[in-house]
Amino acid sequence: MSRSRSPFRAATRGLGWLLVIALLACLVVPGFIAFRVWHVARVDDRTTADAIVVLGAAQYHGVPTPVFKARLEHAATLYEQGVAPQVITVGGNQPGDTYTEAGSGRAYLTELGVSPLAILAVETGTNTVGSLEAVAQTVKDQGGSSVVLVSDPTHSYRARMMARDAGLDAWTSPTRHGPAVWTRENQIMSIIRETGAVLWYQYHRLAGTDVDFPG
Repeated sequence: MSRSRSPFRAATRGLGWLLVIALLACLVVPGFIAFRVWHVARVDDRTTADAIVVLGAAQYHGVPTPVFKARLEHAATLYEQGVAPQVITVGGNQPGDTYTEAGSGRAYLTELGVSPLAILAVETGTNTVGSLEAVAQTVKDQGGSSVVLVSDPTHSYRARMMARDAGLDAWTSPTRHGPAVWTRENQIMSIIRETGAVLWYQYHRLAGTDVDFPG
């Protein structure tokens, strides 16, 4: 009797281990990505580069939102410190919008005192990956290869990943003020959201399909 049951028991035991391994993978992989999102969010790398790239955020009738203003103000500081000779703003417009994120960002930077000659608006792309692919081509056309990315802290890991996948030498210098970093709850929710976004991006990249993620 025991011999007749042993193959079944072995199969059951093997299936059980597979389920355990799968469960561990489902916990370990997102956990590792969440750690990387948190870790890169703490990095402020002001290595000299060819350009400072300000990732776009919402604007209303040409006026940047507080989140976008915080990014632009940080980029202006980096420019004043000599991190790069050029600031690139990115982001297109949504259907019905008269202004683009890149154009609104350029206008606000000039108000902050950055020379218009040092600002380039790349007004294409409706998400991070699309914008960074356009930036990569622009920087390469200028003979450059390196950028310092300015965005919210928890967005930095995914942005850096996408920029490097686009062929750029990319570092990050995230904002340290504004709505994105006001509360601990905001930061935790952002880490969770970015973990999912990184998984989504990696899945589509490995599958060779277009990434259609809004952020």
